[in-house]
This record gives sequence, structure tokens and C-alpha cells, in this order.
Amino acid sequence: AAGECAVDLKQSPGEIVVLSAADSELAGLSAAYATQPEEFPRLRLANLLQLGHPYSVDLYIEQVIRHARLVVVRLLGGQSYWPYGVERLSDICRANGIALAFLPGDRQEDPGLDGFSTIGEDARAQLFSYFREGGIGNLTNALGYAASLIGHVCDYAPARPLPPAGLFWPGRSDPSVRVGLGRTP
Repeated sequence: AAGECAVDLKQSPGEIVVLSAADSELAGLSAAYATQPEEFPRLRLANLLQLGHPYSVDLYIEQVIRHARLVVVRLLGGQSYWPYGVERLSDICRANGIALAFLPGDRQEDPGLDGFSTIGEDARAQLFSYFREGGIGNLTNALGYAASLIGHVCDYAPARPLPPAGLFWPGRSDPSVRVGLGRTP
């Protein structure tokens, strides 16, 4: 089972680190990061499922987290899902002045995570809104907002709700049935 063996992810440090158990979210963040300018802060992404073993957590903290300026953890199931990681990250980030945001891994608030974060409620709420709404546009804005939290001047817009279902029409960003059928809106 995952987490029974220690794993060394062999990542180099980055200024912004995002941990999540959702591969689709990590892939979206990677795609969003690829559109950023060269001077954008370095981003490191890791799947929480690879950090189940306490030694893996300690090694990742030593190699990556200690050098970060902002760490965002999307945690499904609350603190009890990853207790060692939550406590160690919280302790290390507090001791080293690293901004840390624990965010629920789904769409529901999780007040039990709030006390482990080192950034304020408003910043956590804004970060959470980008991840809750999802999509490449929101993840791109999440990266811009994250970079602004560590002092980089970046453009970002508020999170934009995505519809639960929609149309896909190649070449159009917001197609409608009328446009899709060749009629003008």
C-alpha cells in the first residue's frame, strides 16, 4: 500500500510548493506554470500519496520545504488523513517563517485545518476559491496570487466559477448552443 515504504522524490527546491493527492490538479498547475514568464517563482509539485511514510515527509521537508517561501497543501479528509505531515509541515514552516496554507481537498470548508496554516484567513480563502472552482484559468490565477503572496508582482483575477457542465467547441473559449450551430449570438 502507498506510504508503507519511504520515497525520495529527488526534487530540487522551489519558491512555491503545492502538494495534492489529485493528479488532475497537479497536471493543471503544471500546465498553468508552463505559461508563466521566465522570472516567475520556481514551482514544485508533489503528490501527497508519495509522502505517506514519515521518513518521506522528513526527507521532502529537508530537501524542498525548508527552502520554499510558500507551501500550499490540498488535503482531502482533513488533518487525520495525513497527521504526521500536517504537524511536521506546520512546525517547520512556523519555525522558518515560511507561508503555509492547508486547504481542503474538496469543495467543503475544513475549519480543523485552519490552525495549522501560517497565512491569514483571507489569503487562505482566496487560494481555496481558485482550487475549489478549478480549471486552467483559475489555476493560472492561483499561481499569480500565490506569487504575489511572496512579494512578486503578478497579474491575477478573482476565481471564476466554472459551470458543472458545458459545451466544447474547438477554437471557442465560451461557446453557446447558438454559436455552436452556426448562428450568431
